[in-house]
Amino acid sequence: MHIEVGIIDPVRIALANAAALAVVASQVPALIKNPLNIPKTALAAVGFSAMMQIWHLPVGPSELHLIGATTIYMLFGFAPAMLGFALGLVLQVFLFEPGDIPHLGVNALSLMIPMIAVHYSFGRRLFDANVRDRFSLGKVLRIDAVYYAGVSTMVGFWLMISNDSFAVADWATWVAAYFPVFVVEAFITFATVTLIKGIRSNGIVAKMTEVNRLTFA
Repeated sequence: MHIEVGIIDPVRIALANAAALAVVASQVPALIKNPLNIPKTALAAVGFSAMMQIWHLPVGPSELHLIGATTIYMLFGFAPAMLGFALGLVLQVFLFEPGDIPHLGVNALSLMIPMIAVHYSFGRRLFDANVRDRFSLGKVLRIDAVYYAGVSTMVGFWLMISNDSFAVADWATWVAAYFPVFVVEAFITFATVTLIKGIRSNGIVAKMTEVNRLTFA
């Protein structure tokens, strides 16, 4: 989901950075209301960075990555996931990919906007005490499908407003290549949350994750 530096002009990059900062700022009140979201955000950032470093492959106009988005969302909740993506990208550029600094806002929006779509469409139902939608592999696959459709749309958007000619075939190749990644990530999420469910009575796990808010079949 990383966009190659140099193909988006500085004005659009500045607008993307401003938009990304606004999205990040919108999640800060969640840290104030619940200070436990601060360590959850840190864990989300580390988890996201680790997933990004485990495997990445250049394909067409962007890169394939393990993101672990739904795993992080299910374990730590919406605000820590959103802030964890932003903090994780900062860690990435300063520790591993300093060349991506100009596109921090671009790449952050590519991750955060799809997560907003996931949370407000299907995701929050899983954490709603009044709805009690049950956690299942099918639900994870649906959420992952929404998320990666969003990431793919965001990559297409950045390419459309870039200075390079928009190659639909190259973008379609990248999207097709991401399909098996989305399936793999759904199984990773299901397996991880199921594993954590088995130790959710542990005090640290109960405080540092959102697993106790999920309903299991």
